[in-house]
Amino acid sequence: MPGHFEPLPGGGAAVALDDVEISIIRSLAVQLLELIGPGPAEDASDDPLAELFAEGPSEPPADPVLRRLFPDAYSDPGGAPGPRQADEQKAHSAEFRRFTENDLRAGKRENALAVVRTLDALASEAAGEGGAVLQLAPGESRQWLGALNDLRLAIGARLEITDEDDTDVLYRLPDEDPRKPMVMAYLWLGGLQETLVTTLMP
Repeated sequence: MPGHFEPLPGGGAAVALDDVEISIIRSLAVQLLELIGPGPAEDASDDPLAELFAEGPSEPPADPVLRRLFPDAYSDPGGAPGPRQADEQKAHSAEFRRFTENDLRAGKRENALAVVRTLDALASEAAGEGGAVLQLAPGESRQWLGALNDLRLAIGARLEITDEDDTDVLYRLPDEDPRKPMVMAYLWLGGLQETLVTTLMP
């Protein structure tokens, strides 16, 4: 089980983590929360219907990591669109973002919070033992999967990874390269994510 998730009887997943691994994942999840931003303000409406139709931003985020986490919904996969088509895509993306980004942020925030909470509970149970086995219920497993995906997207954006060829280059980085620790975290999280996906497959 060390280093990868395994299925639990009745659903869910388990993975053995040492103290360093717990600390790394928790720190990354907290950084992700800081990047995503806080939830609704204290003076936000208590009316769920009003919250449902609350408008979010219409412009893409300036930070490249947030742009990776919250990409435009409309783009031309076939190449560069003409000026009129580009204007239409931008308008559609802005409208879509305005009514979906708040919910997307809330979902990503909840996933990252779930990671922090489960790791805090694990750390308190395993105090002084050097590590422990994290056991996740099915719902927690799905939240972890979402958070691991977001963490990899965030690190990948910082590393400027855009395709598989970029990943191959990163494997060959010398140890003295300052990006090496971030690359190792990116690859390790990828392994965790892959095995968690496997445990959740029917």
